[in-house]
Amino acid sequence: MQQGRQNGNTAKPSGTNGQTPRQASNRPVHTVRFGALKAAVWLNETSVGPIHNVTVSRSYKDGDTWKDSGSFGYDDLLPMAKALNAAHSWINEQKQKMAESRMEMEASDDQIPV
Repeated sequence: MQQGRQNGNTAKPSGTNGQTPRQASNRPVHTVRFGALKAAVWLNETSVGPIHNVTVSRSYKDGDTWKDSGSFGYDDLLPMAKALNAAHSWINEQKQKMAESRMEMEASDDQIPV
């Protein structure tokens, strides 16, 4: 069985490292890898607030070129389920952090200066 590894990639602010705003925002905010399997978490800002989406892929080598596939074999299914579970847990943690931050901001707004 392949060893799981989580890799948290936080999105860089727009315009950093010579990237255009579109390039910087066109990256996953978090990636979970189990060997050749990957679950990438994307953040989409919407009118109702941030929404996370997840894409999955399997990397393979075709000659000298690495490619991605959305097709998974029998042996890929359990590790992919674990990657998706880890992605789900990470998204849940982010939602909790956002809710706590929102509550702190509301609590500070409620305080009346003396």
